[in-house]
Amino acid sequence: MKIDGLVSGLKTADLIDSLMKVQAIPQSQLTAKITDRNTVIGNLQSLNTSLQSLFDKATTASAATSLAAFTPSSSAASVTVTASEKASAFSTSIVVDAVARAHSVVTAAGGATSWGGTFTLVAADGTQKEITPLGSSAEDLAKAVNASKSGVTATVVPAGTAADGTPLSRIQLTADKTGAANRFTLDRGSAADVAAGTAVDLSTEAGAAVIAQGADASIRLFAGTAAQQTLTSASNTITVANGIDVTVSQVSADPVTITVATDAKTRTASAQAFVTGIAGLLTRIDNGSTATIGKPGEATTLGVFTGDSTVRALRGDLADAVQAPVDGISPSTIGISITEKGVLQFDGDKFAKALADDPEAVQSMFSRIAGRVQDTTSRYSDKYDGMLTQRITGQQAEVQGLQDQVKSWDIRLDQRRANLERTYSQLEVKLSALQSQSSWLGSQLAAFAPPTPSSSS
Repeated sequence: MKIDGLVSGLKTADLIDSLMKVQAIPQSQLTAKITDRNTVIGNLQSLNTSLQSLFDKATTASAATSLAAFTPSSSAASVTVTASEKASAFSTSIVVDAVARAHSVVTAAGGATSWGGTFTLVAADGTQKEITPLGSSAEDLAKAVNASKSGVTATVVPAGTAADGTPLSRIQLTADKTGAANRFTLDRGSAADVAAGTAVDLSTEAGAAVIAQGADASIRLFAGTAAQQTLTSASNTITVANGIDVTVSQVSADPVTITVATDAKTRTASAQAFVTGIAGLLTRIDNGSTATIGKPGEATTLGVFTGDSTVRALRGDLADAVQAPVDGISPSTIGISITEKGVLQFDGDKFAKALADDPEAVQSMFSRIAGRVQDTTSRYSDKYDGMLTQRITGQQAEVQGLQDQVKSWDIRLDQRRANLERTYSQLEVKLSALQSQSSWLGSQLAAFAPPTPSSSS
């Protein structure tokens, strides 16, 4: 029971609250430490995420063709050129003799009961697949062909009406892929009938037609010379050189010039983006490790990474990965250097010149540097045993321990408040008892006092 100075006149509740604030100072310090640790953990996790992103970029940059960049072009809109990282500078002329086509046929017109029975789809390589529609309509046969997943699509086309007024239909059948190898026939009859030669090819019936003969695309390299070479493809995309493809859309009797030129500007920009990303990460670590000294009388503000040996080691290892010599040659020869203030910088002009002078040597050095960056970022940010990952895990474990201590203090402080309330309540009770005794003693003493003499008139 809380008695707020009923007898003593003390503000007991306020007094207890003041005492409890003093008692809670250790818990407040623990809470402040948790807040501080959580801030550090958040920054370490953000840094680790950036490292993992850099690892992915370094993995790509470490490839032997990571700087490959080309600008393909064609002298005709009907021919497009694409170049992968495996390409090299190239220029030649081609003659387009044929474009790839999908085989397509249309059947003769038939009535509602003309499409029943068994049919056999025969591929160009002789492969056969029997198809039996559930009904005898054109829709039934088209549905069965499409359901067979045989690489042929069937579509019903209205074909007018018969003399008696009943509707007629045709079925257009088209190969899903272009090329001569995807030609087909749809025969009326079973596979046995096809083997016996008694099945009927629907495209040969009266009123039917082959709309498009399945064909390969065909082009000629070095046309008109002793080195003339014909290249074919089931699709309209043909590989003309390592990493270089052309896609044709129409026949062209005149030669078409195709060119793949090295894109030096893109190659330099790619390297610059990689190095600039590392520089930004190093600057971020430097800023987070700087202590700000205040004016006289003001506190010094520490950075989130100040005094963190793991982050300090990361900074050093990452800088070494970029600036250390490669086979005794400094990366500064290709424009990657550290200033006197420790800032990583990239000289685009110097890199471009080195690339023009010896592209293979520049690619090799850049890939080696990126490989070292990849190893460094993996060593620190690996999600299982990375040094920075373990640092974060350790900090989280410390926070958990501090939170457990805060909970213990909650119980301890509750008990202390209860003791103080009980002590002061008992004090009030004792004071009340003493006050009662004092009053009783006063009344007893008054009873023994001699009467006051009265004054005579």
